[in-house]
Amino acid sequence: MAAVIESKTPNEKATPIENRQDHQLETVLKPDEIIVDAAAKGQATSGYETISLWETIKIFKVATGCCFAAAFSAGADGYQMAMNASIIANKGFVKQFATAMTADGKKFLASGTISSWSATQNCGQVMGQTGISFVNARFGRKVGMYVLWTLITSSVLVETFARNWKIWLVAKLFAGMGVGAMQATILGYISEVAPVRVRGSMLMLYSFWWTLGSFCTHVALQRLNRQNAFDYLTPIYTQWGHVGVMAIIYICLPESPAWCASVGMEEQAKKHLKFINCDVKGYDVEYQYQVLALNIEHERAIAAEQRNESWVAIFKGVDGRRTITALWAIVAQQFLGLALFGTFGTYFFQQAGLADPFKIKAITSSLQIVTVLSAVILVDKLGRRLMACCSTTLMWIACLVVGILGVAPESNATTYIFVLFACFWNIGIAGNGAAGWGYIGEISSQRLRPYTSGFAAAANSTSGLIMSVLTPYMVNANQWNWRYKTGFFYAGVGLIWVVGSWLIIPETAGRSAAELDELFERKIKAWRFKRTETATQRLVKSEQEAQQS
Repeated sequence: MAAVIESKTPNEKATPIENRQDHQLETVLKPDEIIVDAAAKGQATSGYETISLWETIKIFKVATGCCFAAAFSAGADGYQMAMNASIIANKGFVKQFATAMTADGKKFLASGTISSWSATQNCGQVMGQTGISFVNARFGRKVGMYVLWTLITSSVLVETFARNWKIWLVAKLFAGMGVGAMQATILGYISEVAPVRVRGSMLMLYSFWWTLGSFCTHVALQRLNRQNAFDYLTPIYTQWGHVGVMAIIYICLPESPAWCASVGMEEQAKKHLKFINCDVKGYDVEYQYQVLALNIEHERAIAAEQRNESWVAIFKGVDGRRTITALWAIVAQQFLGLALFGTFGTYFFQQAGLADPFKIKAITSSLQIVTVLSAVILVDKLGRRLMACCSTTLMWIACLVVGILGVAPESNATTYIFVLFACFWNIGIAGNGAAGWGYIGEISSQRLRPYTSGFAAAANSTSGLIMSVLTPYMVNANQWNWRYKTGFFYAGVGLIWVVGSWLIIPETAGRSAAELDELFERKIKAWRFKRTETATQRLVKSEQEAQQS
């Protein structure tokens, strides 16, 4: 099935080969040398490299199910985040939590209050994302799941009893910490458990369930707006259902075998490997553990050689590049209108003068669902890079057009054009988010995954903190009142992120963690990842040729 790992160790070197050009490797290396070269790079074949995407799902049903369940918990993340953002347009919520009053006696939420809620939630996210990284690395992904569940439960509890804006502020802190911890934990877990051939689809499921959860919020708020515009408590109460489902999922999920192997818990790693792959015929737990351990030992050897064994290695050299790559697509969202169209979308549509802002938000969210579902189906076939870069570019174009509407003479067509490009932006954010969160989960080395994922997610939240403070002032009719012209701001600050996407974001589809290590260590350009041959690919080709001869 695959090369015998015992015949090769991470310390073995193919010295004459390393000094030659990469494109000459295939013709120079003999079959035995290919095995040694792959082992020196921490790679070995698993025996499942050549099966199709659908075959992978059918063979690895339990592993796929674990990833599906972990991603499903993100529905609570999407529901809560969307509810917190959109409920501020609910009349009952405004009446209860209003902090200012117009000259004619009408209550409203001051921009400072809204900004403080959003800023506190973003601060909480940063705290959760960075803090949970050390928990995940030290105690494992399961403990991380229990911690994030406790935080989210606490936030829902405080929201349930909050009756003034200060208590709601406390709820936002817990919500941010819980959501941040989830973002830094679940994606890394999926990346470690998912079969390589469908890892992209499994990671995209996180975005799909997040988007679906968000959509459910907007549908619920729209219905309540029609039936009882002053009922804001029902959406809050419905979050308890998500909390219960999350608890069941986290109790049932196995620990990550990769984490167990990385901390020397060999028997536990084999135990969880056996459970996750219990339905795979002929699965050799001992051999697959050796494949996993080989890559981990290689990463440790490289780190020791470069004296980058601490977690701060995520800011240095090759690992520093991987950190930038991990955060680029997702942080780009913040500078391309996430706070405008997403976080404060309903509020923005309301301030822009649209008659039914909840309905528009529901329509745009439904487009996101279709887009993300398409990404789940196609990402492992078509790849991540093109989807991420094109989606980011589409968001920028939408921001630019909305800005132009702000200086063009306003007419009946203005609203229709605005809604159209708001839809385009939502298609873009769905593609960008699906790919971006996927990169956070898979781009790091196994050794530094908790820290890279946590820092990348925290960079996103920190950027969101800045934008969440500014955006309410931009769109509030009682403050700066930029309305559509806010699009120009995001088109300006987002341009560098669009250009950078095409230069920085690589293609990772079908690559194992060990192969990604090799590509980054060789400093391959982002746009050349897809066409560059790795040691694993040469090993697979060599084995196929041996079987045919």
